Amino acid sequence: MGMVTDWLQKRSIISPDRVALVNGATNEMITYRSLDARAAKWAYYMKEKGIKKGDRVVFICKNHPVCFELLFACSKIGAIFVPLNWRLSAAEIESLIGDCSPDLVFYQADFEHGFNAVLKGHRAERIDEAAEEAYNGVELVSEIIRDKDDPWVMIYTGGTTGKSKGVILSYRSINANALNTVISWNLTEEDATITYLPTFHTGGLNALSLPILMVGGKVVTSERFVPQQAIDMLNHHVCTIVLLVPTMYHDLLEEEDFEYASFPKMKVFLSGGAPCPGKVYDAFKAKGIHFKEGYGLTEAGPNNFYIDPGKMKKGSIGKSMMLNEVKVVDQEGKCVKYGDVGELLLGGDHLFKEYWNMPEETAAVLKDGWLHTGDLARIDHEGDYYIVGRKKDMIISGGENIYPQEIEHWLCEHPSISECAVVGMPHEKWGEVVTAFMKIREGRMMTGSEAKAYCLEKFGAFKIPKQYHFIDDIPKTDVGKVNKKRLVEGFLRTQ
Repeated sequence: MGMVTDWLQKRSIISPDRVALVNGATNEMITYRSLDARAAKWAYYMKEKGIKKGDRVVFICKNHPVCFELLFACSKIGAIFVPLNWRLSAAEIESLIGDCSPDLVFYQADFEHGFNAVLKGHRAERIDEAAEEAYNGVELVSEIIRDKDDPWVMIYTGGTTGKSKGVILSYRSINANALNTVISWNLTEEDATITYLPTFHTGGLNALSLPILMVGGKVVTSERFVPQQAIDMLNHHVCTIVLLVPTMYHDLLEEEDFEYASFPKMKVFLSGGAPCPGKVYDAFKAKGIHFKEGYGLTEAGPNNFYIDPGKMKKGSIGKSMMLNEVKVVDQEGKCVKYGDVGELLLGGDHLFKEYWNMPEETAAVLKDGWLHTGDLARIDHEGDYYIVGRKKDMIISGGENIYPQEIEHWLCEHPSISECAVVGMPHEKWGEVVTAFMKIREGRMMTGSEAKAYCLEKFGAFKIPKQYHFIDDIPKTDVGKVNKKRLVEGFLRTQ
């Protein structure tokens, strides 16, 4: 238990004239004073609409400063901010809205036609029209008392392995993640970033945006990632840190100007959301720029580890951050030895509160203060952690445990392979057979025999893929993760 501090209001008093947000599309700059004032006006607007503590406010919009205005406005009245994935189909949006039962829906004009039928049965307002009225209104003087364990945000998981779950993030979890990040990553008011990851995703909201706003830095919002534009914007806005997913790095490295681009103010490039190929490490090392890989999930942070940028270990996610706990356990719950593989468990105030209306699912992953991530990891003698893969992705072939991620990393090192995914396909004799799907670079050629010979250079015969398939594209989720479920389903449909 504990009272929640309105830290945006405090920041607006401490740093009133510093730039908090920049609209990457229009270059509009919003100071901390203005951000807090807009949030207070939105809060009054929603209160007048009858929105109260605990009500859900859905937000369907591409990356834009108004996302943060409404996020903080919900905080001022105790409402639950629910940003939805605007890339979903109308039927999927309808399912999520039906699940969270919102009391108010804000949507961008771009989606008025596509989601019109879905929104008809709800209190729905176009964000630009509502903003015109809200900005001309009055600021709410908040008198509501919020507890640290009250819900602030609900983010829906991707649902690639089943039904999407509404992850409830309390004030405690969001603020603990932000504070942990500021302390562990040494963020200051001089730091600036561009938020390319969608703000309906924890990476867009919580990885860098809220920590940097908490410390008084600058956050630029961008609707979509365009490699050449990204190079220009990172330098124009004097960015010091940025988070991209591996697919974005893939496109960035393919951009011709990247070879000659310099980022004089950039402290470090971060990668998250999925394992990053070794060639990305090599590209930044060649340029003399710090690069590090992170790990997180909606249910925890998403920030959990720290790497000294000057001590890069390829494939490592680093050490536990200052204000959270990490351990790797075997099936009996005992900590594994150095080098052994086990399930990664996370602990700390940054853990999520619960899954919305899913008590059994919550109890299955939150046990005795620890989040059971379902990810497999190992730790080396220096205390650095490595993610081996998901428990559900582990392939058991002929009784042997095989971890796809290490094979994928090796395959992506090959100059002819652009992207790949390794999965276990059903097999009558072996249970599962290791199968590789690969996208070949334009102008290159490769055969299954060549891919097999390459794998044998690194791994024992039992571990390498037995089948090799060359495809035009590797399906991905909206945040750049390989969608293995869709990949396998699509392949099986063609057989």
